[in-house]
Amino acid sequence: MGEGYSATLPEKLNTGKWNVYRSALSPLKLISRYSDHPEVGTLHDNFVCAVEKYPDHRYLGSRVWLDGTIGQYKWMTYGEVSHARSAIGSALQNYGLPKGARIGIYFINRPEWMIVDHACSAYSYVSVPLYDTLGPDAVKYIVNHADVQAIFCVPGNLNSMISYLSEIPNVRLIVVVDGVEENLPSLPTTCGAKITTFSKLLNQGRIDLKPHSPPSPDDIATIQYTSGTTGTPKGAMLTHGNFIANSAGVAFAVTFYPTDVYLSYLPLAHIYERATQVVCAHYGVAVGFYQGDNLKLMDDAVILRPTIFCSVPRLYNKIYAGITNAVKSSGALKERLFNIAYNSKKQALMNGQNSSPVWDRLVFNKIKEKLGGRVRVMYSGASPISPDVLDFLRVCFGCKVYEGYGMTETSCAISINDPGDVTSGHVGAPSLACEIKLVDVPEMNYTSDDQPYPHGEICVRGPIVFRGYLKDEVQTKEILDDEGWLHTGDIGLWLEGGRLKIIDRKKNIFKLAQGEYIAPEKIENVYAKCKFVAQCFVYGDSFKSCLVAIVCVEPDVLKGWAKAQGIKYEDLGQLCRHPRARAAVLADMDAIGREAGLRGFEFAKAITLVPEPLTVEGGLLTPTMKIKRPQAKEHFGKAISEMYYGISKMDPIVHKL
Repeated sequence: MGEGYSATLPEKLNTGKWNVYRSALSPLKLISRYSDHPEVGTLHDNFVCAVEKYPDHRYLGSRVWLDGTIGQYKWMTYGEVSHARSAIGSALQNYGLPKGARIGIYFINRPEWMIVDHACSAYSYVSVPLYDTLGPDAVKYIVNHADVQAIFCVPGNLNSMISYLSEIPNVRLIVVVDGVEENLPSLPTTCGAKITTFSKLLNQGRIDLKPHSPPSPDDIATIQYTSGTTGTPKGAMLTHGNFIANSAGVAFAVTFYPTDVYLSYLPLAHIYERATQVVCAHYGVAVGFYQGDNLKLMDDAVILRPTIFCSVPRLYNKIYAGITNAVKSSGALKERLFNIAYNSKKQALMNGQNSSPVWDRLVFNKIKEKLGGRVRVMYSGASPISPDVLDFLRVCFGCKVYEGYGMTETSCAISINDPGDVTSGHVGAPSLACEIKLVDVPEMNYTSDDQPYPHGEICVRGPIVFRGYLKDEVQTKEILDDEGWLHTGDIGLWLEGGRLKIIDRKKNIFKLAQGEYIAPEKIENVYAKCKFVAQCFVYGDSFKSCLVAIVCVEPDVLKGWAKAQGIKYEDLGQLCRHPRARAAVLADMDAIGREAGLRGFEFAKAITLVPEPLTVEGGLLTPTMKIKRPQAKEHFGKAISEMYYGISKMDPIVHKL
């Protein structure tokens, strides 16, 4: 039975309903290999295929420092990277590391990350990304939990690691990227580990090259630790076959070319960036790495001029806010011109027509230049993006903008927008490498009988689903059932045409005292469009009848407002406590909320402004920039209590709707 973008399967469940969905592009078969290269079954095969087709193409690039100044990109070709990974893998063999040994990678995105990862694939090692943002305790835990035997790190991480070397006894080799041999510290003789530099390891491997020892598709390629919002990290075991199935599944919706250039800055320790790199290698894409500072990302983009740009809603929200604020402060005439151009181009796109090139010349080309001027496709993932922001990106950057949905445990993509679909507010149809069903959650009143759309917990099955969590049968059984269905914990619904819409995390949905269900992330994404708001944490529970919010302010915007209002203050903290500042921000949030169609009980009735952002280092964000809600509740407990007390006393700061 066809449903447009999805097809439902003739597979009856216990309920007798026909509600298993697959992509309409391949309803009878789940894809596990590339249609153009069915022989590619592992990450090793994937890279070998690229090297054979594109040996002299640019592959990995990084910006070079000269006399204290950052310069242009310097590139390694696919062929050069191939030789380097063979040398690194050979040297690891020479150090006595057996097949299947776990290799830790402990630094941010740079060419050596991919070289080590390719070496692992060629010699059947298992890569284990070590998050540089999780702190030494988490790194220590992962190294021991995964039995890591070799760690590649940078000088900045070396000293802290040496301080707890006696607590990670399985480590036999430490390789320092950018390390200088003479400056390496000597390790205690009792620890049993050796230390060397990346360049020395490279030379050792070149002198004594070993033949590749390729893995099979069922072999574990990586153990990817997910931080989660509570508890210790869980090690998701992903096979080579998982990665190839994911890549092949999205290849039908995504077309990359050898002429494409990709800017790599999303953490390689996470599945979104990792899976993107697999697709890039398959198509011979040039991958340029950022210089390591998110604040200088736009500078890197202007120099690299990428054609592919992947990001998360948090950054896209900032781009949206930056452009709209610039337009509003550009004067009435320019603002009117922008609005006319925007509405005209958006209307043309929605009707499947080409917009007038005049609008690009007059208005949008300047915006495109912020990312180098050549971006032809954008991707958004990790959390839901506001439909308004997604449409805004399509119009302003004049390119395809895809929203995808996935998770570490599914090797990345569960669903993705169809290239020809110009609607927003959903995450498209299933990837060709999986099937999806919605399972009733009766305690939250979500069922397949809901009208007009069926609701339920999103469950996924297919060749992209992981092997389970390392050494953790209990949590594996909680997420993977006996029939192979992975229970995501996300609540979704099917829109017309078989397109999936995410409502929120099952465990993040809470009830207010009068029984209304609240999806805080949805509300936070609405408020993120407010010019004063850098970040927002919405809180409520079943003992309260309304919501409150902690707002991390955009300092420049709030200071600009204060100057215009003639408000004096000593520092940003004092300004945040000013009743008029609080009232102005809440009024703006209310306006944004009404525009977005929030229901009355979804509005924050009181807010607290804070000058400092929520950070990973501060323990309030996961590395994928999701709010750790239990920790945030505890951290802001006093402010939350005061807001509810103020509401109960009908304090003047309460905004009546």
